[in-house]
Amino acid sequence: MPTFVYMTRCDGCGECVDICPSDIMHIDKTYRRAYNIEPNMCWECYSCVKMCPQHAIDVRGYADFAPLGHSVRVRREPEKGTISWKIKFRDGREKDFVSPIRTTPWGSIEEPKDFPAPTEEEYTSQELWHEPAALKIDALPTLAGKEKA
Repeated sequence: MPTFVYMTRCDGCGECVDICPSDIMHIDKTYRRAYNIEPNMCWECYSCVKMCPQHAIDVRGYADFAPLGHSVRVRREPEKGTISWKIKFRDGREKDFVSPIRTTPWGSIEEPKDFPAPTEEEYTSQELWHEPAALKIDALPTLAGKEKA
């Protein structure tokens, strides 16, 4: 469901531009409003939708999610700690979905430069940097009869 911007609601703050991982949200230089330059390349992460303080960004629903003639409204409510999705069908029925916001405070994640440099053993290991500690296990599972390379 690619995103689109209601130009009348957008104030051009640029929060959607800053957070878009695929760099497709841009600010129009003439109107100072955000727009999606390439909807087909949208990752559908909805980061821009969740970040927009003006609730100016919506999504186009797929037919299996909501039939033709529907609208999908997304509302971020940090004071409640929720993201809510309201689907309004052509016949007037509405369906609400509410999910908790599961994010960490801005700036609370350590930067890569704050971690120690990897050892030679870590460079040659098949494990990712955070495995298995972040998974809260002692070791990653292996196939029986296979020796570790």
